[in-house]
Amino acid sequence: MNHEKDIQYTSAGTNINEVKQKNAEAALSYNEVKELLAKSGGHGTAIFSDTNIEEVKQEIHKHRQ
Repeated sequence: MNHEKDIQYTSAGTNINEVKQKNAEAALSYNEVKELLAKSGGHGTAIFSDTNIEEVKQEIHKHRQ
């Protein structure tokens, strides 16, 4: 099967599919970035956090007593 006709190039001659493939291999996905930000305390990322809020509250109150 000849894939030459399926290859798309930009006006500058860049192979679009090759660039997409290299980006996919080298970069984090959108969801991976959200997860990383949530775990590292990024601003406005609390909804993505996997922290158990009730567990944290119990831990805080345990130390206050």
